[in-house]
Amino acid sequence: MLIRIVKMKFKEEEIENFLDLFHHNKNHIRNFEGCEHLELYQDKNNPQLFFTYSFWQSEDALNGYRNSDLFAEVWKNTKIKFSAKPEAWSVNRLVNL
Repeated sequence: MLIRIVKMKFKEEEIENFLDLFHHNKNHIRNFEGCEHLELYQDKNNPQLFFTYSFWQSEDALNGYRNSDLFAEVWKNTKIKFSAKPEAWSVNRLVNL
């Protein structure tokens, strides 16, 4: 399993638009082949800062999503709302208590 964490900072005036976009697409993303889990977080102290946290069966599954029409459409409509360059990490879980 691969865990993907993406950090995104949005223009203040685009936060609601991003949330609408996310809620419109969250089930499509979550049900994409190979996606096992999807969460969205908002920073408590900086409301412009969001994180997605997703579990993928494999790197190939994540790449399948990243090469899909769904990702292309969602990402096109998300990246125009950023106020800073996004950051992303693919990590392995070492401990789960």
